[in-house]
Amino acid sequence: MPARQLLHPNADDITLDQVLSALSDPIRRDILQRIAAEGPLFCGDLTYDVAKSTLSYHLKFLRQSGLMHTEVMGKHRQITRRDTLMEAKFPGLLSAVGLNAGEGQYREPKVLETVQSSGI
Repeated sequence: MPARQLLHPNADDITLDQVLSALSDPIRRDILQRIAAEGPLFCGDLTYDVAKSTLSYHLKFLRQSGLMHTEVMGKHRQITRRDTLMEAKFPGLLSAVGLNAGEGQYREPKVLETVQSSGI
């Protein structure tokens, strides 16, 4: 059975409202800070005092907002930050909310070309 592909928004589909909504939650900000500090993480590396379904919701919200990339690796999911895309689309936003760049960066394929050509 082939690995299930997760949908990630393109630069054109990411809105400031969605990103700010994702950043409004302390657990979601902490997940992004941990990725920057520790590098790419697997979903199972995260432990918070919430139900597994709630943690899954937070991870899905981060992915759908465009802030995080999730790669299916067998039975595991590796998460990284999409800082290159965020910086191209909303310059300075992540550092303004205390989420400075660090480890765990997703390498966006041709993100700058996409953002520049679409006039975002």
